[in-house]
Amino acid sequence: MRVTDTLSDIQAGLAVRAPAMIVTIYGDIVVPRGGVLWMGTLVEICAGLGISETLVRTAVSRLVAAGQLVGERHGRRSYYGLAPGARTEFAAAARLLYGPQSSACGFLIHHAPGVDDETVRRAGLGRMGPDLYLRPDRPENVPVPGLAFRAEVVKEAALLSGYVATLWDLQSFADAYRAVIDLFSPLAAALHEGEVPRPADAVSARLLLVQAYRAVLLRDPRLPSNALPADWPGIAARRLFSGLYRKISPLADEYIGTHFEGRDGSLPTRTDEVIARLQSLARDTDI
Repeated sequence: MRVTDTLSDIQAGLAVRAPAMIVTIYGDIVVPRGGVLWMGTLVEICAGLGISETLVRTAVSRLVAAGQLVGERHGRRSYYGLAPGARTEFAAAARLLYGPQSSACGFLIHHAPGVDDETVRRAGLGRMGPDLYLRPDRPENVPVPGLAFRAEVVKEAALLSGYVATLWDLQSFADAYRAVIDLFSPLAAALHEGEVPRPADAVSARLLLVQAYRAVLLRDPRLPSNALPADWPGIAARRLFSGLYRKISPLADEYIGTHFEGRDGSLPTRTDEVIARLQSLARDTDI
C-alpha cells in the first residue's frame, strides 16, 4: 500500500479537530523552533490535514481567549505564540512524548478533601474512597493538595493488577493504544518496504501520529509495570511512535525549514531541542 493511501486511511480514521491539532502543531513544530508561527503557515499546515482556513481562524481565536496563544501583528501579517501560562503545560506534555521513559517508583496515596474533578483527571488519580486516591509515584507528577503517603506492596503482589483495574479503566487505555497501533502500522510497513512520502505528507503524517498517541498518553496514568497486564499494548505503541517519528522526521524537518515561517523568517530545520527529542526517542526500541 502506498504512503499516500495509508495517510488517507489515517486521516479517515481520526476525528481531527482544529483546536486540538493546532495545539499539536505548536507542541511538535513551533515550540522547539522559537515558539512563534505566521498565521499563513498555520493555515497551510492545517489545509494538508483537511482543516479549512475558517476553522483554523475560529480555533485560534478560541485558543487566544482560553489563554493558550497570544497574537501579534507585523504589518499585515499576524503571528501567534504560546501564552506564558501555557508554557508549563506544553513543556510537561513534551517531556512525556519525547523525553526518556521512566518507571514509576511504587505508588502514592493522597488524602485530598475537596479535590476537583479536573485535578483528578490531570493528575491521573484513582479513587480509592471518599477523599482518598492512589497514583504512581513519579517526579513529574502534577501537584495534588492534601496529605500524601508513599505506599508499597508487601504481600500478595499478584493481586495488584486486579486491584488497580478497579480504580482505572485500563481496558479503555489498552483499546486506545491498540487503535493507534492498528492505524499507524500500515504506514510503518510501507516505509520499511522502501516507500518514500512526499515531504509535505511526512509533516502531516508526523502530526497525525503525535495527535493520536498524545491523546492516549496524556490520559494514561502510566502505572508501574508490575501493576499492568502482561500483554500491555502501551509498550508496543511507544515503540511504534518512537520508530515512526524518527523515520519520517528527516523529510518532515527539511520541509519545515524550507516552507514554514515564524516571526523572524523561515523556521529552522533543526534546533538543539529538535535534536534532543530525536536522540531521546532513539533510546526506545525500534519498530
